[in-house]
Amino acid sequence: GRQIGTRVMMLALYVAVAAATSPARSAFRPSSVRMATVAPSPSAAVGADRPEVEMAVCPETVWGPQLDIAAAQAAVKDRLAADFPRELRAADVLGDKAGDADAELAYFQGAAKELRAMMLDDGAVVLRGFSLTKTPEGFQSMYEALGLQPCLDPLHSVSARPMVDKKSAVYEAVNKESRKNFFIGMHNEFVGKRAPRRAAFVCFKAAEEGGEFLLCDGRQVLADLDASLLGKLYDRRIRYSVMELPFFGWLDAVPGPLRAPLMGAIKGAVTAALNAKVDFDVELQWGEGGYDGVRMLQARAPVQPPVVAHPETGVPTWFCNVHSHSSVLRKSREAKYGAERFESGASRINKSDMFFGDGEALTDAELKQLDEVTMKHVHFVKMAEGDVVLVDNYSTMHGRNVFEGTRKHAVTWFQ
Repeated sequence: GRQIGTRVMMLALYVAVAAATSPARSAFRPSSVRMATVAPSPSAAVGADRPEVEMAVCPETVWGPQLDIAAAQAAVKDRLAADFPRELRAADVLGDKAGDADAELAYFQGAAKELRAMMLDDGAVVLRGFSLTKTPEGFQSMYEALGLQPCLDPLHSVSARPMVDKKSAVYEAVNKESRKNFFIGMHNEFVGKRAPRRAAFVCFKAAEEGGEFLLCDGRQVLADLDASLLGKLYDRRIRYSVMELPFFGWLDAVPGPLRAPLMGAIKGAVTAALNAKVDFDVELQWGEGGYDGVRMLQARAPVQPPVVAHPETGVPTWFCNVHSHSSVLRKSREAKYGAERFESGASRINKSDMFFGDGEALTDAELKQLDEVTMKHVHFVKMAEGDVVLVDNYSTMHGRNVFEGTRKHAVTWFQ
């Protein structure tokens, strides 16, 4: 019995660590190289041989003060942005100088304060027709000219997102062929304790069909939600399931008297391994069903509010990833887009859900309303090579449509 227990403990640790450090999730970890604090001159910017960008740790999520949720909803109804997303075209701001990399970089340097203000006030700014941003090096020149300071991916501790360009702090978006029929629901980018303040999404190659980048103003969602459902969600809080470990069907063959202690040992070992690896506390719960009825361990993040005050403006905004995390909503999309394709260990583990803070599931009617209100405000942005979308990560949710062909989009997160 002691020998079996030891083997189970070792297996559990192996499973947990493998889940977090699988080669399918491996990514370059940037070294600490001093980053230029002033944007380079146009003549030296494009194509220059640069050191790797120093990336700060992703900022901690700012949950803010307790809100009077009825007053918060009324406040956003009174100030809804009329222009979302804001769109700027190179030809409109540069005229016949559009396409000249030096002129474009000079424009970004001169308009930096204005563009940062647009991002903050409007929530998203779409930049179209610029040539500078067709390469990772030029894209880096653009965000440096705007005075944006890059930070690590919020999932850096588990190396979950590969990098497109190590020197430019550019992470790969979800472009894999195996995930092309997976509609990525609307979400803010945050994981437990970490949430970037801003982001810049860039297109290096558009998909032959579909693959639109999706935007949704969280303030508009907050304004339109049914007041009773909003109050229920805010009062009871929400909680996410952030991963499932579907590797424990073999436990059903273990004799009854041994099964309970083995399950306790596995749960304790995996909990310790995961909490040592990820940057937030997770609670593991045994469950069944997720994968063909196989016994699994489900990792749940801490309880949190679905609405927050923006950390800079104080404006309330919907800050809840139910649209992307709900297993019910994802399952409902399979009728339109086809079944999710879990073709690697990482993708099988990376399965989420959302509950009320006390663990109770939302009803189908509640999820239907959340889906309808969200989709009402979704904008499908078809990006071309070099197009960039500047996003305020607290007020604006993002997602991705299904696609056919080859898609190469990327993102840099900012403090």
